[in-house]
Amino acid sequence: MPKMKTKSAAKKRFSFTASGRVKAGAAGKRHGMIKRSTKFIRDASGTMLLNASDAKIVKKYMPYNR
Repeated sequence: MPKMKTKSAAKKRFSFTASGRVKAGAAGKRHGMIKRSTKFIRDASGTMLLNASDAKIVKKYMPYNR
């Protein structure tokens, strides 16, 4: 069998924790920050852990990064 390919977009956007959960940057912070509350901006800083259903999709895109 040939090697499976990793989706290039996924490897740029996601990384894995040591326990195998998926880390991603917070959504909704690219533009339009004036209309967002200060609490939203503060809570959306840094990276987030994806929930199980979204992580399952990402792991399919990255077969070797587990």
